[in-house]
This record gives sequence, structure tokens and C-alpha cells, in this order.
Amino acid sequence: MPLTAREDEEINTQQRAQTLGMAYSDTADITNKQVFHDILPLDQLYKLRVIPILCDNHHITFGVTNNTSQQTIQFLQQQFIDKRLDFVLISDTGFSDYMKLYDPPKEVVYKDISINNQVSETSNNSISEILEQINANDMLAYLVEQAHKLKASDIHIETQEGNARIRFRIDGVLHPVAELTVDKYRILMAAIASGGNISTSSDEAQQGHIAEKVKMADGGEVNINLRLETTPTINGMDAVMRLFNMNQDMFNLEKLGLSKDERVVVDEIIKKPSGLLLVVGPTGSGKTTTLYSILNTLSTPERKIITIEDPVEYQFPGITQISVTSKTNEESHFADKLRAVLRLDPDIIMVGEIRDNDTALTALQAALTGHLVLSTFHASSASAALTRLLNIIGQNPLFISSIRLVMAQRLVRRLDDTIKIEYTPDEATLSMINKVLITLPKEIPKPDISNLKLYKPGKSVNNPFGYSGQLAIREQFLMTGEVLKILENQKVSSNQEIEQAAINSGMRTMLQDGILKVIEGVTSIDEIYRVVG
Repeated sequence: MPLTAREDEEINTQQRAQTLGMAYSDTADITNKQVFHDILPLDQLYKLRVIPILCDNHHITFGVTNNTSQQTIQFLQQQFIDKRLDFVLISDTGFSDYMKLYDPPKEVVYKDISINNQVSETSNNSISEILEQINANDMLAYLVEQAHKLKASDIHIETQEGNARIRFRIDGVLHPVAELTVDKYRILMAAIASGGNISTSSDEAQQGHIAEKVKMADGGEVNINLRLETTPTINGMDAVMRLFNMNQDMFNLEKLGLSKDERVVVDEIIKKPSGLLLVVGPTGSGKTTTLYSILNTLSTPERKIITIEDPVEYQFPGITQISVTSKTNEESHFADKLRAVLRLDPDIIMVGEIRDNDTALTALQAALTGHLVLSTFHASSASAALTRLLNIIGQNPLFISSIRLVMAQRLVRRLDDTIKIEYTPDEATLSMINKVLITLPKEIPKPDISNLKLYKPGKSVNNPFGYSGQLAIREQFLMTGEVLKILENQKVSSNQEIEQAAINSGMRTMLQDGILKVIEGVTSIDEIYRVVG
């Protein structure tokens, strides 16, 4: 007869115990499981991944798992110095079953989280009460499930004096959804830390990845797949969890919203795969989505594509992806990996981010030797990216020869077409729009605004904000024309000089692109002000 998953797990755990020279226990065979609430608090049981199985006045037997650290065992030996301690290895399922005795799932009605224009204290209290009633794994699964329903990109857990706040980022804007007591926050963070393989006591920022399926108390199953970032604050550890949607169809050039002119440029670049293509912008501006969409288009059986990422966010068949864990004392970690990758004879390389001089120079050299190198860079605009790169690597002839395209972008919210409200702009708004339009490059036709109608967000029960989804506003230029002339002069130029040269060579700025999208009716002028200024 084939083994059940539980039987297979127990056999593997027993074999692991033999390898480690430890005693083993199958908790399913313990018919009268006892609960010892006064030995360790609930949050420590989650955090340390230990269970007191037997206890008397002089002796405690702890069940530990493969994920229980040696430091934990040493901590327990110091904590209970007056007792004899024994440790037996138990399976992860055995640990979870025991934890249901210590933290039993309560009867609870899971309500959907609703987001309104104004913070609803009643709604927040209701969700907070649900979170206080359920166990740690269910808390995380419930939050992830609700975040997916609301199409949120991130879950933020933020410590404050006396409580912890939970917020969802939806279409680029944060919305409060609940508050947790300090005790419940600690229990949730212990479960998150365990799933993400990080420490709740670290005084450094940490990264992790949680990928698991959780069966909730109401019988529902939730797939949890997220990237975890934590940092210590004065009140505790804050966490941001980025939700992953693994639908590969999302990463498609057709869905990037490139204008006709922008698409012609990108197509021309990827037809002749060599040189450096930079996508720049702040965190959360969609840089990775743009790069993955280009990679997905370039991925064919004839090409070898390798990525170096920190961390790997999405996995693609046919592409070799290397995860790099950056270290503060090892700035050239990316560069070392990049040099190793070049020996594997790739056609196309993606470097997750250019962060230092060594990585920048290695990427430029790779771009000169017949490789197409794609990378991201943190900068506020395309011209600022060039200026910052010049500051990093200094005047270098490699710079001009290798860079082919610089694309800067930001994400703005898209108006919900079903409820957006048409209006006639006032004279001040028309004057501002006209000032932006008259600066457009001569190659770009200027729209007629004599009878201009704009749109602002409406409101409905299902959509109180009036926006639905996001779109990118962009600026991009090739290393040609006046920009090339400025850089060939071998002198450091200002952002303004480079930007003006790019405009003179036909570049449309992000502000201009945003105003054109306002005129098209796909977003509002207030949204452009919010994102671009």
C-alpha cells in the first residue's frame, strides 16, 4: 500500500533523528496529549518551534522540529537550569497538531475587508476582532486572501506605541485595515518569521520568502506566496509582504501600455540584442514587471537568458535565474555573480539592480561584448539616472558605447471608466496644461484643447475611490543626438542639461506623458500631481 503524506513525513523525520543522534517521537501515537501552558508563552512556542510534551517537578521533554535551531536548545537549557531537559524530534505536522491544543482555532465568521474613502473605525474594529480570535497561521492566510481579493500589492505590518497597524497598498496607495494588540502582533510575527526563515530578535533588516498552503479553521485553503522584508524599529519589528501573482501572461509587452513610439524603440532594441537597457524609477514603479515582460518576449529556444536577482520574484521556464542575497560588507556581490555568469555564455543577462561601481562597470563591459544586459536603477528620472551613473563610474568611454536605452517610469492609478465624471477644466488648469504641451518635442503632435473635457474619479458602493488598476507614465531616450554630444564632451553634466538635450532629441518627459494621458481620459490631473508633482 502507498504511504500517506503523514506516514512519509514521519519516516523522514525518524531517519533525520537517527542521522542527528536524537530520540524521535511520532506525536500521532500519543493518545493523551497534555498541555503545559505555564512553561513557555504562546508566542515563544511559535517563535522557537518547540512543544513541551512531558513535564514534572524535575524534568521536561521538549518536542523539536528540523527548523528548531541549536541556539534555541541552548536557550532552553539556560532557561530551565534547575530541570533535566530531554529533546525529541517530531515532524512539522506533529508540531502543528500540538499547537492546535495550545492555540485552538476558534469559531469565527470571516468577514471580507472593505476599503472606503474615509477610514472606517467600525470596519477596522471588526477586522481587528477577527484577527484577535484566530491562530497565527489563520491570521496570515486571512490577510493574504483578503489582500488578493482587494488586488493589493503589499501588506504592511507597522509597530506603534501600544499596538500594531496593518495596512494594504492598493493601486499604489496605503489603506488601514486593522490594529493588533502587542501580544497578538508578536504571535503573528513569530509565525511569519518561522515561515520566512528569519529571526524575530535580529537587529538587522532581513529578507525572506513564504510559500505554503494553509488550511484555515473554516475549511478554506489559501496559497501563500509572498516576499518578506523586515526592519527593526523603536517599537518592534516592522514587516512588508509583497504578494506574488504567478500568472506568466501578465508579463507581456502588449500589456505594458507602451505608446506607439515607445514600442517602436523597444522593439528596435530587442531585435539586436546587445548593449545596456536601463529601467529606472523608485521602489514600486513597476520596473521589474517591465524587465520581466521584455525577458518573456525575448525567451526563445535559441537564446540563453540568465538573471541575477535579489531575490528572484517570479520564476519563468526556459530562463536560468540566480538568487543573490546581498550583504552589507560585500558590495560587489552582484558583480562577482555577473562575472561568473559571463563564463556561462549567455545571450541575454538581467541584473536585478545596479548598486555599485563594480557592478556598473561589469554590466557595461558585458554590454560591449555582444550581450544584451537589462537592469534597474533607482533614480527619479531618465536624466538623473545618467547623472548618477556618471557619478558612480566617472567619465568612461565604456559608458557612451554600451548604453542603448534609458526608460524611467512611475505608476499612476487608472480611472474606473464606469463611474468617472466628466468636467470642464478652469482657466488655471487649462493654462498649466498648455504650458506643458508647448514644451513637447516637435515630432509629437499636440492635441487640440480648445474644447477640452477632463475626468475625475466617481464613487460607487463597489468602488469608493473611483480608480481601478494602474498604468505607467514613462520617459525614455536612446543614446543618440544631443545627449550623445554632451556626454562625448567628457564633462559631468547636470540633470537639467541632459534632460533638455533629450527633449531636443525627441524625448517626452513623464509630466508630458502624464498630461497626455489626462487628456485621453485614462487618469486624473490630481493623480499626475500626486505622483509626478
